Amino acid sequence: MSDLIDKPASGPRPDFIRVEDFSFFYGEKQALFGIDMRIPENQVTALIGPSGCGKSTLLRNMNRMNDLIDGVRHKGDIRLDGTSLYDPSIEVISLRKRVGMVFQKYNPFAKSIYENVIFSLRVAGRSKKSELDETVERSLRDSALWEEVKDRLHDSAFSLSGGQQQRLCIARAIANQPEILLMDEPCAALDPLATLKIEDLITTLKQQFTIVIVTHNMEQATRCSDHTAFLYMGKLIEFGKTMQIFERPQQPETEAYITGRFS
Repeated sequence: MSDLIDKPASGPRPDFIRVEDFSFFYGEKQALFGIDMRIPENQVTALIGPSGCGKSTLLRNMNRMNDLIDGVRHKGDIRLDGTSLYDPSIEVISLRKRVGMVFQKYNPFAKSIYENVIFSLRVAGRSKKSELDETVERSLRDSALWEEVKDRLHDSAFSLSGGQQQRLCIARAIANQPEILLMDEPCAALDPLATLKIEDLITTLKQQFTIVIVTHNMEQATRCSDHTAFLYMGKLIEFGKTMQIFERPQQPETEAYITGRFS
């Protein structure tokens, strides 16, 4: 079984993730229709659109999480740096190490802050204390949480505030140093102050990771993302640079959505 292709030393790739004529079905119900996108490396791409339009379905196909649902099938392909995520030689567990995921509702494990961060390393059988300690500090620093928790690493994760718990989940997702970070409405359960911290964090993290974020918040998309895709009824209506999408949309459906004429 093979891993995905290692990142070369050259600059960011404009089509790091390629979605190619991708359709997806839950049983007989078609959720996505012929999606074509080129997602650039080390930038933030926002997926926007009304509820039920296929945003989360598309996102979860980028690490094949939808494989866990009975009766699903797809047509077309999704490629990471030219390699199909559906290539028979790709191990799904290896793929998910390279494509981290953060969910809408923060979901720390019933463990200490320390053990939450290194959970994936423990599962992989890595137990060298110096490596674990380094991973905890690096991941918590990268998730802007280290200074707040460095003196209580062995406290329960549930002792943290909601915003801190979501940043802890981000630390857990990046502990394995994935190439891609998927975020499914990561601020939906947070207050405005915690939301701003997460948004600032996203802007910082794109220096290390390619980020794809689902959001219903138009202001958040404009603040955080470099590119935006508007989906409607399972179809990709428009995709481009975020400022172009919000200031000069090319499609009437896009303009109607971002101006609030439907939601």
